[in-house]
Amino acid sequence: MRQTDRERETRAAQSAPLFAGVPDHVGVSFEFFPPKTEKMEAQLWEAITELAPLGPRFVSVTYGAGGTTRERTHATVARIARETAIPAAAHLTCVEASRAQVDEVARAYWEAGVRHIVALRGDAPAGPGTPFIPHPHGYANAAELVAGLKAIAPFEISVAAYPECHPDSPGRAEDLDNLKRKLDAGATRAITQFFFEPDTFFRFRDDAAAAGIGAEIVPGIMPITSFAAVQRMSGLCGTAIPGWLADQFTGLDDHPQARQLVSATLAAELARRLCAGGVDNLHFYTLNRAELTYAICHLLGVRPKEA
Repeated sequence: MRQTDRERETRAAQSAPLFAGVPDHVGVSFEFFPPKTEKMEAQLWEAITELAPLGPRFVSVTYGAGGTTRERTHATVARIARETAIPAAAHLTCVEASRAQVDEVARAYWEAGVRHIVALRGDAPAGPGTPFIPHPHGYANAAELVAGLKAIAPFEISVAAYPECHPDSPGRAEDLDNLKRKLDAGATRAITQFFFEPDTFFRFRDDAAAAGIGAEIVPGIMPITSFAAVQRMSGLCGTAIPGWLADQFTGLDDHPQARQLVSATLAAELARRLCAGGVDNLHFYTLNRAELTYAICHLLGVRPKEA
């Protein structure tokens, strides 16, 4: 897309009436994390039950660093596949596991009826700021993991994309090259890290197209339940927090209901402007809470599907 086209889309999105330009059938998907306790499991299934009627394209379940949630992730994904009609996607990483171990997990997913994998390199187990060291007998990166998964079964595969560049990447060009390798290895789509301004995504989409990337790139949206928590996560993944966003949450620490209203409005407006710029599908990081995501989807015109 030419720069002038993007600018035209951005101006149209900014000037359009509230929620105008949202596609009639915008697609949504949701991310959850595996529960650690019975109470958290009940909260997770309450969220899944509330969001399922919206007819998501898929729901994904995260995978902890170093395989720390391997069993819980598998159990959660298998239960979604077994007890719901929602396509379930399992996160799978390369961290601290041999190829044989990763392949065994992938085969177990296939046998459980899971046909979609979110393939990730994973974070360095020693923590942020430390180098990622591949397992000596493991997959070195996400591109190798994608190729390995495709050799096991015809999985649908999603991979990660970073509109503001992965913290470990030397630069934007190298980051885009890495994304292209993952897609060329057989991935179906890319899902972005969360961001807070639509032009961040539009610039990234333009740069990806210029780099020869033609696969679907789905923007990831993080509804803000706790601004302090989002600040921590943003620092770890290299997401910029604009000053205007911080101003919106100033003074709301002791006003949770007002904070939810502000969060839903801001995330819905971000989604609206993305859709006005040509986006058809959105991915929501739910943090296992349904209220905000449900409200945002409602504002976008996503309604429960008839059985």
